[in-house]
Amino acid sequence: MTTLRLRIDPTRLDAPESRAALEQAAAILRSGGLLALPTETVYGLGANALDAEAVARIFAAKRRPSWDPIIVHVAGPVQNNPMLGAIAAEIPEPARRLMEAFWPGPLTLLLPRSAAVPDNVTAGRPLVGVRMPSHPVAFELIRLAGVPVAAPSANLFGRISPTTAQHVLDDLDGRIDAVLDAGPALHGLESTVLDPCQSPMVIYRPGAIGADRIRAIAGEVVLFESEVRDPDQIENPSALPSPGTGIRHYAPRAQLALVDGQFSDPEGHISGAPSPVQHAFLEEVRRHSGKRVGLMLPAGWRFEPLAGLVIFEWGKWDALEELAARLYSGLRTLDSAGCDVIVCPVPPTGGIGAAIRDRLRKAAAGTQR
Repeated sequence: MTTLRLRIDPTRLDAPESRAALEQAAAILRSGGLLALPTETVYGLGANALDAEAVARIFAAKRRPSWDPIIVHVAGPVQNNPMLGAIAAEIPEPARRLMEAFWPGPLTLLLPRSAAVPDNVTAGRPLVGVRMPSHPVAFELIRLAGVPVAAPSANLFGRISPTTAQHVLDDLDGRIDAVLDAGPALHGLESTVLDPCQSPMVIYRPGAIGADRIRAIAGEVVLFESEVRDPDQIENPSALPSPGTGIRHYAPRAQLALVDGQFSDPEGHISGAPSPVQHAFLEEVRRHSGKRVGLMLPAGWRFEPLAGLVIFEWGKWDALEELAARLYSGLRTLDSAGCDVIVCPVPPTGGIGAAIRDRLRKAAAGTQR
């Protein structure tokens, strides 16, 4: 299979070149093919969510186990949406309020599935994850295709999620029909996954829409906590309550060594001395002396040059959105450079920091040697 790379300018969707790319991409989805598409979170691998054979091709291309369900993406009006009506049997009142507040956007809601949803989309579970992407290309593509689109991240299962079209091709070139290239993803982390059917509601995967914002709109919410384990060590993965729960994901080939950044005075280097987190970071780097070490290095941190280091300029330590957007790109860059170990400081929990910590924790699980 030859994977097409269809380029599109997200700021000029009415241009003839953009319309041609969108029409070609929509035709691939309608015909049962596989298309990698840009969203505001990461690039997704899309197929017609109502076509069980097309969905099965997603699992084959990604080498994804059948017990891991897939999120479905819809487009159009938030209220009385026909795509949503085709896949959700009912919509609880808290979910309606959250849709009004955050759709289109990076919030996935677990809703009772309709009979039209194939079993392989939900891995036999009674709830289906649904969201409406805010990326203009994804939204217009789904609207034009006229079908809800099942789309997990467009990478091999368990690997680092893709935030550019090239990342997709690095993993899936020759395994899918096409990738719609609209430049880098905005947020760089997968959507928040929330079950609004429980009381209190449960966040199974943190993302850009945090607990405080959800609580302000729809009431009490709690964050699901679980031990992160390798999928091969889980006796019954199908019993997990949500996609990715407690499972090692987003993992580089290199060992990922984390340095928890929840220290006071994170900018202590201004006084001339390293802050506590920088000191711990340097000690962790020295611990791997003799190996090819990659650094996820925040901007402005003073760091003594050491032999054998590969540095990725991550972003400002106090700009969590920037760190989130560049996280997967940095891990992929250092992995591609052949690093044996990647040393990464872990940001504090505020805002999207909770999502960054979640992804790093899952990426590091099972890589420690």
